[in-house]
Amino acid sequence: MSRDVYAEEARRRWGGTEAWRAFEAKGSDPAAAAEGLTALFARLGTLKESDPCSPEAQEAIADLQRYITARFYPCTGEILAGLGEMYAADGRFTAFIDAAGGPGTARFASAAIRAYCATP
Repeated sequence: MSRDVYAEEARRRWGGTEAWRAFEAKGSDPAAAAEGLTALFARLGTLKESDPCSPEAQEAIADLQRYITARFYPCTGEILAGLGEMYAADGRFTAFIDAAGGPGTARFASAAIRAYCATP
């Protein structure tokens, strides 16, 4: 599936939201943004054998949230939790994340995000 198809799907699903307006206003270079995400998921892949609640995993998730906020849109806890669910449930996300960090990285990222979002 091409990046344009993903962009159109995202526009249909979230085009009317404040997050979408913020995303469009940022004007991030999609290739550079994807490269940064790949690096973050590769880092999570090195941690996937550890506890998703470990300080290292939680710091990696905090870095992911900051990256998304800086490059795409304000990544609130609610948005991050939703992304975490999609990482494990949507095969397209899972394939991208597992390609960056190895098999099981998407499941680990999802679990680490769930733990991160549950922390007050």
